[in-house]
Amino acid sequence: MTEDKNYVIGLDYGSDSVRAVLIDAANGRELASEVYWYPRWKAGRYCDPARNQFRQHPLDHIEGLETTVRAVVTNSGVEPRRVRGICVDTTGSSPVPVTRAGTPLCLEPGMEENPNAMMVLWKDHTALAEAEEINALARSWGGEDYTRYEGGIYSSEWFWAKILHVIREDAAVRERAYSWVEHCDLMTHLLTGHSDIAELKRSRCAAGHKAMWHEDWDGLPPRDFLVRLHPHLAELRDRLYRDTYTSDTAAGHLSPEWAGRLGLTTDTVVAVGTFDAHAGAIGAGITENCLVRVMGTSTCDMMVASPEVLDGHAVRGICGQVDGSIIPGMIGLEAGQSAFGDVLAWFKSVLLWPTRELLPASDWLSDEQRQRLADDLDGALIRTLSDRAAALPLSDQLPTALDWVNGRRTPDADQSLKSAIMNISLGTGAPELFQALVHAICFGSRKIVERFESEGVRIDKVIGIGGVARKSPYIMQTLANVLDRPIAVATSDYAPALGAAIYAAVAAGLYPDILTASARLASRYEAEYQPDPEQVRQLRPLFRRYEALGQFVEEQTSATHVAQTA
Repeated sequence: MTEDKNYVIGLDYGSDSVRAVLIDAANGRELASEVYWYPRWKAGRYCDPARNQFRQHPLDHIEGLETTVRAVVTNSGVEPRRVRGICVDTTGSSPVPVTRAGTPLCLEPGMEENPNAMMVLWKDHTALAEAEEINALARSWGGEDYTRYEGGIYSSEWFWAKILHVIREDAAVRERAYSWVEHCDLMTHLLTGHSDIAELKRSRCAAGHKAMWHEDWDGLPPRDFLVRLHPHLAELRDRLYRDTYTSDTAAGHLSPEWAGRLGLTTDTVVAVGTFDAHAGAIGAGITENCLVRVMGTSTCDMMVASPEVLDGHAVRGICGQVDGSIIPGMIGLEAGQSAFGDVLAWFKSVLLWPTRELLPASDWLSDEQRQRLADDLDGALIRTLSDRAAALPLSDQLPTALDWVNGRRTPDADQSLKSAIMNISLGTGAPELFQALVHAICFGSRKIVERFESEGVRIDKVIGIGGVARKSPYIMQTLANVLDRPIAVATSDYAPALGAAIYAAVAAGLYPDILTASARLASRYEAEYQPDPEQVRQLRPLFRRYEALGQFVEEQTSATHVAQTA
């Protein structure tokens, strides 16, 4: 390593694991990476899927932070003093109740096993009623509609709805939590070692997209709006924040404690935190009129637009538009699907039910043989289904499915919606059902593209990042056919972590701005899928059937809700 070399670290917290990458700040070359799988989460602790409750213990995140960063520093062989910056991205909205010092409440005596004192993961939908209440108030209270820049519909996946649900359900958490922070802000606060949560520089990305923060009303919604939801929210507002910061800004430096735990120095700059999808867009080299699709268990669909293009117009039914949330000086636009890979993971789980429930009881095989068979089936199932589905002709005999197994995020958030499958016959097998589900996730993607374009946001280029984009040619080709446009796939295994590292490079003063840093450091592309004209034509009537089924299910869901509340 030469004396003048500089390095930066990006830390990416996903739903199941955290990964760190250490890159050369001159060219984006990855020198080391490390992944840590959350042990408590993997064991299913603190979650109740039947209630849509998904909580994570911050110790999973803290242990993962120390393990991964120390590993990349050690394995890369770089001098610790040459690591100039670090930035954290996380899922969101994933808020955590904290003490005044910024300690997660579940680390306090008496709260160690209380799920309400832990992080409320983005996919937790226990706050459906609270989100509906926020939407109703925003439209009826006679003042500003604070959901306007959140797509006009507030989601149960977001900050205020989740807090409102927890404080109503758990008086102990309500009384003992001094404040609440997003996951990305929590980790930034931890690294910088501040002793008061008020010292934290809060993420513009998290605040604007999930907490109804906006410059038009000088920050968060006012007390007289929040008090109508719950008096505690009005009190809480005073212990939150007014100012927010973009992720090219330094939040501070590593504290002596964390410099020691990570094998770094206190000269390392800690950038303001961000969300994983926004960092992924930077890692993929996002520019104007480019849609970056972060495709994993769910999707996040990211765009940037100049203020002149939007001219104050609020795009309907998306997950927010925020000045500077992706690239400072440009408006960041976010949409997405609540389930993408999760749709196929659900189907896989259904098909593998016998290997979990019946195979262990078999007397015909040894324990080792049973495990090998289960592993073989698990590894080959999706690959084989993809091959069989790709060979099926596209016809009106195929089933039609919806992608709403975890509700609908965009367009027009409604987490109460459920999936459905129609047109099943005795001739329908696993490959046909699998194909219908792949079509569903791609058709849901098309609805997002259509919404952006109907609102005047042009899309000239699509980039896919994430596990699904890199591992499933069948899904990517189907998506190119459904969208009727080419899709490039980013080479990086860890585009969000790479994007976080790019933010860190700017916050540390190694580059003057994000666009300059991204042009030098962002991922290149390993593949491009071109639409097949004949399949484009054949998929159009199947897409219309998807829309018709969606309209029917939405009407039935609405009618059921009205009947239940009458």
